[in-house]
Amino acid sequence: MNITKKRHLEIAIEDIPKFESPQIDLEQYPTSAPIAADLLWNANSLGDIANKNILDLGCGTGVFAISSLLLGANSATGIDIDPYSIKIAKKTVDEMEISNANFCVKDIYDIDSNFIDSNLNFDTVITNPPFGAQSRSKKGADRIFMEIAVKSANVTYSFHMAETEDFVKKFYGGLGGEITHKMYYKFPLLNTYEFHTMETRDIDVVVFRVVK
Repeated sequence: MNITKKRHLEIAIEDIPKFESPQIDLEQYPTSAPIAADLLWNANSLGDIANKNILDLGCGTGVFAISSLLLGANSATGIDIDPYSIKIAKKTVDEMEISNANFCVKDIYDIDSNFIDSNLNFDTVITNPPFGAQSRSKKGADRIFMEIAVKSANVTYSFHMAETEDFVKKFYGGLGGEITHKMYYKFPLLNTYEFHTMETRDIDVVVFRVVK
């Protein structure tokens, strides 16, 4: 592994703007630069980023989509329900003069086969769906992300709370997906919302690489 190049990627990710007004119902927590860089570096080493068409599902401000392009992706598409986050993502790629990125506002529940077919033939999906880490968030929301991801591409990288690992493995299996790799992280939940009393707390997450 070229540590210097990986560190350069991490620094570039740190410069991508975060959420301006995060919404708890959407569990808008930014993925830390070290985690995003490590995941993308590993995905690239497995042949899933460079020269591929990437779908960042629930993209937020576009961290994974934009970073994939920095690693040589052919194109990157980001989809998110939050128009303010999409606005930030579009502004970022404009400022970076990136032309092969596309961001659109869309509810995950409104994505169907026709929408997928009318877009690029995606090779790799990266999705960081709501964990259900907050009692106020919508439980089970990650399932629709998993379903759309498997329908959209042959390879999926999917974030989940580590304690749900067995369920997620069975769910992906039911969708015809096979787990080939697992990556474990301490995901920092920053003091983002008014009810938070700690500066930050970490939750254990696992990222699955799923192929179909």
